[in-house]
Parts: sequence; C-alpha cells; structure tokens
Amino acid sequence: MQTAENVEHMSFQAEAKQLLKLMIHSLYSNKEIFLRELISNASDAADKLRFEGLSDAALYESDPDLKIRVAYDKQARTITISDNGIGMSRQEVIDNVGTIAKSGTREFFNSLTGDQAKDAHLIGQFGVGFYSAFIVADKVTLTTRRAGLTAEHGVRWESKGEGEFTLETVTKQDRGTEVVLHLRAEEDEFLNGFKLHSIIRRYSDHITLPIVMKKEEWDEESKDYRIGDEDETINQASAIWARPKNEITPEQYDEFYKHVGHDFEPPLAYVHAKVEGKQEYTQLLYIPSHAPFDLFDREHRHGVKLYVKRVFIMDDAEKLLPGYLRFVRGVIDSNDLPLNVSREILQESKDIDSIRAGSVKKILGLIEELASSDQSENQEKFRTFWKEFGQVLKEGVAEDFANRERIAKLLRFVSTHDERAEQMVSLDDYIARMKPEQDKIYYITADGLKAAQSSPHLEIFRKKGIEVLLLCDRIDEWLVAHLHEYAGKPLQSVAKGDLDLGKLADEEEKKAQEKEAGDFQDLATKMKEILSEQVKDVRITFRLTESPACLVADLHDMGGNLERLLKSAGQKVPDSKPILEINPHHPMVQRLKYEEAKFSDWSRILFDQALLAEGGQLEDPASFVKRLNDLLLQNVLSDN
Repeated sequence: MQTAENVEHMSFQAEAKQLLKLMIHSLYSNKEIFLRELISNASDAADKLRFEGLSDAALYESDPDLKIRVAYDKQARTITISDNGIGMSRQEVIDNVGTIAKSGTREFFNSLTGDQAKDAHLIGQFGVGFYSAFIVADKVTLTTRRAGLTAEHGVRWESKGEGEFTLETVTKQDRGTEVVLHLRAEEDEFLNGFKLHSIIRRYSDHITLPIVMKKEEWDEESKDYRIGDEDETINQASAIWARPKNEITPEQYDEFYKHVGHDFEPPLAYVHAKVEGKQEYTQLLYIPSHAPFDLFDREHRHGVKLYVKRVFIMDDAEKLLPGYLRFVRGVIDSNDLPLNVSREILQESKDIDSIRAGSVKKILGLIEELASSDQSENQEKFRTFWKEFGQVLKEGVAEDFANRERIAKLLRFVSTHDERAEQMVSLDDYIARMKPEQDKIYYITADGLKAAQSSPHLEIFRKKGIEVLLLCDRIDEWLVAHLHEYAGKPLQSVAKGDLDLGKLADEEEKKAQEKEAGDFQDLATKMKEILSEQVKDVRITFRLTESPACLVADLHDMGGNLERLLKSAGQKVPDSKPILEINPHHPMVQRLKYEEAKFSDWSRILFDQALLAEGGQLEDPASFVKRLNDLLLQNVLSDN
C-alpha cells in the first residue's frame, strides 16, 4: 500500500503544456491512432528485451513468451495496453515519459502550420506518440518495472494531461509496462471489442509478436457480448517482410512503414527484396515523404532495424547504411548472421559490410527509378525527394567513393539556363547543352540563389550563352571539393583562377584583349600598391561586361563563400587574399587611368564594391560610406 508521502508531484516543461493542449484539442483528426502508437511502443519494448536478452537470458525471468495485451472495461471506462517487454526504471520513466520531445519540442512548434492533415505527421516525427493517448483519455496511468529489477522497483506515472504528473514507487510482480487510459465521456465508441479488433488489424497486423485480447462470448441473458476467459490473437503476428510480395497490399506496406518509421504519412517509395546466394537476407526499405526535424543531426540514428532470423538486434543506421542515407527507414533481416552480431558490429564484420553495400545499391536504384521515370507521378515524387533530402544526398559524393558517379548522376541544380528556383538540372542535362567547343562544367557557389544570380562573375558567360550551375546550398562547397569531374568533364568555378574559356574564346578577341590589358597594366600595378593589405594582386579581366571590378580566389586558395561559411561556424581558416580584377571597359576604371587626387579613394571604393557584390562584409562600413559620400559630393560640385 502506497502512502501520500511516496507520491512525487512533477511538472512538464512549459512547452509540453502547450503540446498536450494542442494534441487534445486540434492536432489529430483520426483519434484511433492512439492505439497504434501505444502498441508500437509495446512492440519496441519487446524488441529491446530480445536484444538485451541475447547476453543476459535472466532478463526474461520466468516469462519467455513475449506478447502485447489489449483489454477494456466498460464499467471503469478504461482501455489497457500492457506488454512484458523490457520495461522502464524510474529514471527512464522521467527521461522518456516525463519529458516530452526533449530533443525537439521547440522545433515542433516552429514546424506547425495549423493544417491538421499536414501537422499530424509531426507527432511521430518528434517522438511524442505516447501522448496521443490524451486525445481520448482525460487521465493516463502508466505502471512499469524494468526487467532484472525486483518487484519493489515498480514505478507508476500518472497525468491528466494538464501540465503535471505524479510519480511513485510501487510493487509490480511482472516486468514490462501497463498503460491504462481513462476515457473521456464522449469516447465510448472505443469501449467495444469489435472496434478495437478492427483498429488493431488495420494498423498493427504486421507486429511481429502476438497482440491478444480476451475472447468475447454472446450472453443471451443480457443480449450483449461479454468478455470471456480465453485469449485470442488479433493480429497475424508474422513479419511482413518475410511474407511473399504478392500477398502484401500497398496499404499493408504503408501501415508497416508508419509503424517502423514512427510516421503518420505514407512513404514516398519502398523496395522489398530477398537476397539469396552466399549470404541470405531480406530488405524492406522505405524513403519517407518528408524530412524529420533532426535530418542534419548526423549522430542521431534511428533509421533501419537489423533482425537476425526475426530477432531484433539493433537500430543503428550508421552500420547498416552510410550517413548520407540516414533518412531511410525499414528493416533488414538476415538468415546467416550469428545472434551475437551486435558485438561483432562494434569491431569489423564483412557480413555487415556486405549487407550495407547491398542496401545502398537498392536505395540508389530506387531513387534512380524515380529520377528516370517518364510517369508524371514518379517525376513529382522525385521532385519531393530532392526537395526533402537532396542536400543530404550530396554528402554521399564525399563519403561514398564506390558510388560517387551514381550519386552525381542524381544531383540536381539551378542553372543560368533558366534560373527558376524550382529548376532540376542534372549534370547530364548540362552536358547535353554544352557548346561544341566547351570542355568544362562551369559553376558558382554563393550563399543563396539571388546572390548567385547577381554575381558579376556570370557576366561574360551570359554574354556568350554559356550555362553556369548556381550552387546555393551550404553543402555545395563540400560537394565541389570532392567532385572534380563528371563524365570526363572537369568542374570549374567561375570565381577561381584565371578566366580560361579555352576554344570558346575567339583568337582575334584574345589578341585585342592582350593589347588592352597592356595599356592598363600600369593602372593595375598602382592599385595593387594601394590595396596591398587587402589583395594578393590586381589584374585586368575580360570576364566582366557590366561591373567595374570583381574578386576572385587564386586557383588553389579557398573561395570567399567557403571562407565565410567556415568563419561563421567558428572554424579557423588559412590566411589568403583575393585577387581584384578590373574591367577596362567600365567608365570608372577608365577614369582612374587619369585620376590623381582621389586615386586611393577610388581604388578602395572599387575593392569594397567588389567585396559586397560577392556577399562579403566590409571591415569598416563607416569609412566606406564616408569615402563614397565624399566622392559623390565632389562630382556634384564639379558638375555645378
């Protein structure tokens, strides 16, 4: 018997109160989802016990048959979901139940749109499926004991979903977790065996352990069904991935994804394959239709589950798939791996390496099917995929040398061919449009599409009708550092090194430019003396047609955009100065040739303007403004 002194009253964080209120009153349009979420949690608890039981069989205590039990009580108006899985300790209850979405509650609220249909998937996305219980219940009681602890170490958690919960130590003879939902007055439809059966079969038929309920028997006296004493298994209790593909409906595939992916939306695409030969294993892998909030957290692993002969081993995407495919969800079940594989994975395992390579091949093949399909539905799916996961896929160019060419073929960009933000230009598209004399793939990196489109470095390329790829994602600097060529064509930044258009440049035009450059060489030398602390060199350029000047990085130096990205991340960067290139056809540069009094000011103005044009920041903005105003005022007075 517990006394009031044993009960500890605790509060959710302020954001959690908002979340509970939101879920109860507006977020879910499909109330029956609560049962699927609680059954999924129970299934995960059984998986964890199977895994820990591989090295400590005593955790099974005297109950080796894992199952999930669902019961209801019309008089008490409760639904109970219980399992004999791993259970939780007191601290695990506080961490996993007492703290709502501890890794992303604030991001959760930032992601809400107010549209129920769109917001529903966020519950699974942020790991708060347990709290869906409050959609139908005005009080939830959870009683649990972790396997291996004594009966006196049971824990009871209780909350009315109003911002507070109680926690007390209780005696619990059996390991595992029991969740009791005290239903709201308007939720009597769930106090019905047929209703609960249909929900379980619809959403949880694929769960790999039995979900049992007491059989209902017809009672002539009350003219109603009554709950009997005999158990019956409601679900098929068979692994969906082990069944023949022709026996699985698209709806069943979708429902299994929602379980394994903790998602409320169907997947974008999936692949189900059985690999036979030297090594036998089955893959059921899914590409989600939207990115999770923690997509760019490379340390967070919860994507693909590994089973050995249907026994859960681990949930570690780092070993089963490379980091750039961390968005993939699903299961891999091997017939050949030893059950103690978890210890081998921590070291080296050729078997795991083989499974990993095969899984990468399947996923890339699935993406390639979407990318190359002529069907409008698949084309739209690929657009969705690229929008959600394109930046992550780009990481694969650096990480996966064996598949670099395949990944590069899937990359999509915006280019000067059209410049609409939704453009999907592949490297193959670019090569197909290259001019006959062109031997390079030209690109520019910038911090945003507008910055790339307005870069002065593009002027000569636009004039000559040469397409340039506009790389605007932060990952693009990392990408081009590792993708030096594609299909035999080198990639060339238009903002690094000397402008070399090769055969695209006219010979007579070259000769005229060389002569013109000689005429302005003294000017360039004089400017270099003035700007020696800011630039490595000043030289004449013909890459500009409208702007007076631009900054370029030396061929082997770090570009300005990458330097700014690294500095913003707190990284140290090597000291290097840009090269200032000036346009001899521009009136400002031509005037400088005859300027004496304000030569230094005009030179600094040109440098500062070039720095701003490429997205850089001025060291002394106030001096720039004063210098510019003085020169403008001088021109106004001279005109008068």
